[in-house]
Amino acid sequence: MIGIVVVSHSHALANAAIGLAAEMVAADNRPVIAVAAGLDATTFGTDAMAVSEAITTADSPDGVLVLLDLGSAVLSAELALEFVDPDVASHVRLTSAPLVEGLVAAVVTASTGASLAAVAAEAERGLLGKQDHLGGGGGVEAAAVAATDQTVEVVVGNEHGLHARPAARLVGLVNSFDAVVTLTDLDTGRGPIDAGSLSMVATLNAQQGHRLRVGASGRQAAEVLAAIGELAAENFGDEPTAAGQTGSRAAGSLASGSGLDVAIGPAVIAGAGVDLNDYVAGGDEAARLDGAVATVAEELGRLRDASPEHGGIFEAHLALLKDRKPLDEIRAAIAAGTPAPVGWKQTYDDLAKTFEGLDDAYQRERAQDVRAVRDRVLRALTGATVDEAADGGILVVPELDAATAATLAAAKVAGIAVRAAGTTGHGVIVARSRGIPLITGIGDVAVPAGATVAFDARAGSFEVAPDEDAVRRTITERQTERERAIEEADQPATTVDGRTIAVLVNVGSVQDAVEARGADGSGLVRTEVLFGDRRTAPSVDEQAEQFRAIARALQEKPITIRTWDIGGDKPLPFLPQDQEANPFLGERGLRVFRRRPQLLRDQLEAVRRVAAETPVHVMFPMVTTADEVAWALDELGPRPDGLEVGIMVEVPAAALRIDTLAAGLDFVSIGTNDLTQYTTAADRTNTAVAPLADGLDPAVLQLIDHVVRRAGVRVAICGDLASDPQAAVLLAALGVDELSAVGPQVPLVKERLRHADLGQIDTAAVLAARDATQVRGLL
Repeated sequence: MIGIVVVSHSHALANAAIGLAAEMVAADNRPVIAVAAGLDATTFGTDAMAVSEAITTADSPDGVLVLLDLGSAVLSAELALEFVDPDVASHVRLTSAPLVEGLVAAVVTASTGASLAAVAAEAERGLLGKQDHLGGGGGVEAAAVAATDQTVEVVVGNEHGLHARPAARLVGLVNSFDAVVTLTDLDTGRGPIDAGSLSMVATLNAQQGHRLRVGASGRQAAEVLAAIGELAAENFGDEPTAAGQTGSRAAGSLASGSGLDVAIGPAVIAGAGVDLNDYVAGGDEAARLDGAVATVAEELGRLRDASPEHGGIFEAHLALLKDRKPLDEIRAAIAAGTPAPVGWKQTYDDLAKTFEGLDDAYQRERAQDVRAVRDRVLRALTGATVDEAADGGILVVPELDAATAATLAAAKVAGIAVRAAGTTGHGVIVARSRGIPLITGIGDVAVPAGATVAFDARAGSFEVAPDEDAVRRTITERQTERERAIEEADQPATTVDGRTIAVLVNVGSVQDAVEARGADGSGLVRTEVLFGDRRTAPSVDEQAEQFRAIARALQEKPITIRTWDIGGDKPLPFLPQDQEANPFLGERGLRVFRRRPQLLRDQLEAVRRVAAETPVHVMFPMVTTADEVAWALDELGPRPDGLEVGIMVEVPAAALRIDTLAAGLDFVSIGTNDLTQYTTAADRTNTAVAPLADGLDPAVLQLIDHVVRRAGVRVAICGDLASDPQAAVLLAALGVDELSAVGPQVPLVKERLRHADLGQIDTAAVLAARDATQVRGLL
């Protein structure tokens, strides 16, 4: 990101302008802004040495933009360039942009990761808005633009915002018209950016619910705005699967691979990166680049046409490949003497870093797509090839790109082991949809080429030189189990000894509910996830409509809505919280709303409305005391018939006093993730202590047992432990009535329960075990 320097005769004026501009972007996404203003806090004037020091402070490899007010500010800035290091001075640009309007435009544009030239151009256009409204002063060119500028406002409806695929559709549409189009995110202040550049659109980071101002000028301005309005109404071509339909994941299709989560075979090492050491630059590097880009475009086009289900992914790769912004930067670098592969790699590495810095985890994983396009072009430039897995081999890769996942012989490859963590990368999505066994996050474990390796994604294990017979027995068992589980997903989970356990699904989106197979309802609707991308609080009507959609997707089976569960690692953008020294022990869940109840009251009103139409349960998170339960029930007020009320049991104090807390409730639901974390004093995300945070720790199981025996009401589990088929049997044996699991695990949990005799589980031995390892051995 570029740095910015403000040079002004007035210290107060400079600081005020910076304060205004800083309001336009989030604090963690602002460029460095240095000030050289006034001879001191009250004396007007400018000082060249102060300017040179400010330039040094704001220096960035991406460049420094200097904005000035008038007169001697320009002379001082020019003189300052003689005082700084020549290497620094070489990428400093003084701009004639208006100080206030230009600074606002510069800060907003710089926050998108735009180049120095792009930021300067936006700053220098800072007066066009006023000129358009008031007229005059813009010159012939500016006046022409102002006279033809038109705008519309659209809303982003996509679950993950304008990520690569919908962004590619928008960019393709924009570039098919004779018009210049810009986007401004009205909820974050980012923009305006070039809507014809995929990298700029995708890294605008427009999330679900954000309002976008679309501006257009040129011969077809009106036409392109109308077309964009239609595209936005269709969620930019990224509509979720309709209720009742089944996609590849929902249908549990085996595609052309086994569809298992376990595999064994010889390791085939691939994807270590493209070696540029032997590349020899030629006489026309620009022509080489154009040829490589054309070759890759042809390859991606074939993949797109051959894979209708995932065509959007390859369309996005094509858009990244042809994106004019990075291409212009690379061609400029080549003109300055940089070899084509080096310029291409540097530019796309920088673009990948921009994606990695975005707020949304799904968006951050789109950096994989950038690197996939980067490497395909580098291979085309250098003549490098990709290793392909032999029959029965396990491909070991640093990251999995969609093209590799789409072109592997799925019926022949044993599986794929990905060193990088993450489950929403496009390569991972494609591989799983094709039924290829896959594990992610194996890390830096040494894997010799050709060595026999095995993985069990369910257990999270990856082994070199495993017990082959044991692994093959596991594969046979999983194959049988999987086929039977999918066939019988809609059957009740009735155990051998006659207990029927309700197996429900955890949902954070309507799509989660659509894709759930065999769920007896939802045991956890994560409202903070459902609306977590919003920059403004959802209305009562908006919340009620989402709850209704989830209920419809689950065929009107009961849904359990958890009220806002924020704090710790789960912030809500529209409900900022004070900084806390230890947020996990601070204002979390229900605690937040004792001081700010209105947002909770709106949500409870939405719950009451929907409960009058379909079976709904509501539960309050992070409850510790009976006073909190009484307050929550008072806020809920009169409830319609059938609305059941419960609380989450997530802290040891709540588990130990459950007989007091549960009085007057219909159910309690144990959140094993937090209960484990608080019981073991170990953060699961901290690799140094994560092994301690094991849900099968006997101390955690003893608390669950205590809740079941003392609650006096229905007991559910909605934490990760409920998604483990083996643990699910133990929880049922302890007396838990309901289990709420992640969608893909629901059929497998039900299948395991149907074949379990709970009377044969020695729960006393489990509760008295030494540690979680011994518990697993007993199971």
